[in-house]
Amino acid sequence: MPIVSKYDQERQDQLIDNILDIFAKDKAPNDLALMTLGNVVTHILQEHVPAQKRQAIATQFGQILLQSVAKEQ
Repeated sequence: MPIVSKYDQERQDQLIDNILDIFAKDKAPNDLALMTLGNVVTHILQEHVPAQKRQAIATQFGQILLQSVAKEQ
């Protein structure tokens, strides 16, 4: 079942393009880009998500990431 976002695809695409542009301008290698994105996710969880919800949201995030990668194989 596809996940329906409350945010429109255009806004998501714009944010993705902005982030990818930053990595491209910096010539960041893939491992640095992934590590940086992981640190951003951790920061968002720690700073903007109540402690009692962090584990569940992190687990859900990880599962969705794994599902999105599996679809492309």
